[in-house]
Amino acid sequence: MREFSLAGLLRLRKLQQDAAGGSLLRARSRASELAAQRTHVRDAMLGAGQDSDSISTMHAIAAARASTSSMLTDLSVLESEAQHGVDAALREHAIARRAVLSVEKLEARHREQARLEELRDEQKTLDELSLRGPLTGHAADAPADGSAHGPAHLPDRGSRI
Repeated sequence: MREFSLAGLLRLRKLQQDAAGGSLLRARSRASELAAQRTHVRDAMLGAGQDSDSISTMHAIAAARASTSSMLTDLSVLESEAQHGVDAALREHAIARRAVLSVEKLEARHREQARLEELRDEQKTLDELSLRGPLTGHAADAPADGSAHGPAHLPDRGSRI
C-alpha cells in the first residue's frame, strides 16, 4: 500500500492538539485554584466572630474586613481573567482538534482508495489469468488413465537398455 503523504502533517497536528490540550488543562486548573481560594477567603470572612471588647478591636475587625473584601475583589478579577484564559484555550484546542480531524479524514480516504486500488489490481490479475485458459502441466491436461506422459511414452518393460 502507498504511504499516506500527509503522515508528517498528521503527526504535527496531533502534537499541536496535545499542546493545546495541555494549555487548556493548565488554564482550567488555575481557574479552579482561584475559585477555591476565593471561596476559602469568603468563608473565612463570613465565619469570623463579631465579638469586640473595645473600640480598637472593632477598628481592627473593620480593617480586616475591608482588606478581605479588597482581596475578594482582586480574586474575582483574577478568576475572571482565568476564565477568559480557559475560554481562549478551549477555542485553541477546538481549532487544533478540527485540524487533526480534517487530516484524519484525508488519511481515511487515502486508505480506502489504496484498498480499492489493491482490490482492482487483484481483480485485474484474476481476469488476466482466466482469459489465458488452462495452463500446461495442470491436472486438467493430464491423460485420463493417470499416466504422466500417456501410453506412447511408457518404457518397454521387456527391453533392456
